[in-house]
Amino acid sequence: MTTARTLGGYASGAVTVHRSPREIAPVTRALRGAGRKIALVPTMGALHEGHRELIRHARRAPGAVVPVVSIFVNPLQFGPGEDLERYPRPLEADLDACREEGAELVFLPGVPDMYPEGAATTVTPGPAGERLEGAVRPGHFAGVLTVVAKLFHIVGPDLAFFGEKDYQQLVLVKKMVLDLDFPLSVVGVPTVREPDGLALSSRNAYLSAEDRRRAPVLQRALAAGAAVSARGPEAVLDAARAVLAEEPALQVDYLELTDPDLGPDPRTGRARLLVAARLGGTRLIDNVPIRL
Repeated sequence: MTTARTLGGYASGAVTVHRSPREIAPVTRALRGAGRKIALVPTMGALHEGHRELIRHARRAPGAVVPVVSIFVNPLQFGPGEDLERYPRPLEADLDACREEGAELVFLPGVPDMYPEGAATTVTPGPAGERLEGAVRPGHFAGVLTVVAKLFHIVGPDLAFFGEKDYQQLVLVKKMVLDLDFPLSVVGVPTVREPDGLALSSRNAYLSAEDRRRAPVLQRALAAGAAVSARGPEAVLDAARAVLAEEPALQVDYLELTDPDLGPDPRTGRARLLVAARLGGTRLIDNVPIRL
């Protein structure tokens, strides 16, 4: 890698990597001052086609845009016994993906950069963060919102791109931006799927060959529910449950129908059908929009 002195980091092809807030913040401020918008794609690395699609959306945003990717495995959003230590970290492959998709800057902080000794302040997600994923993974969304808030402060984006696969996360980030007056827009990007319907996730790599064969049952269940949406919410949930029950190896954490803002019990109009389940030692989530 050659030193990119003008940007204060080092370059891998067309990608300039910055490892601390002291490096990235002055650069993004200068770019914004020069009239270029900052489009941030926050990730935990292990980039797949879904992440690439986020970068493409960032690159295609209107105006003069600088696509920025952050890569940080955030310990604050992992609970006891979760997969923090074994979470995949293929850094060189991730940098290659960023370069191939046209990202110009990569922010690659370490844990001490994001959480200096003595740091104790977190962002509380409120009631919407305590159900669904929040009920199964207590404290998860406080960790997510805290790191996202810090990334927003450090990088100073005009736009931030998140995948709809993590739908509850997307809703909570949008609400945080509204509630705390962040001067940016949050853009949701539709879920990217494998040919058999499985939503792309870095954790799919944990699936055994047999569990990988079973995993598309989540998408089939959601599709079955969406197909009967004209019959009302009970029919949607019954149809989805029937498909999930066909796979005895599946341990369902939840299957819920909400309004688009995660409010309970929608009766008509736009809604969201969400599911989370475990196959072997791997936890999978998925969701689809529907209209009742």
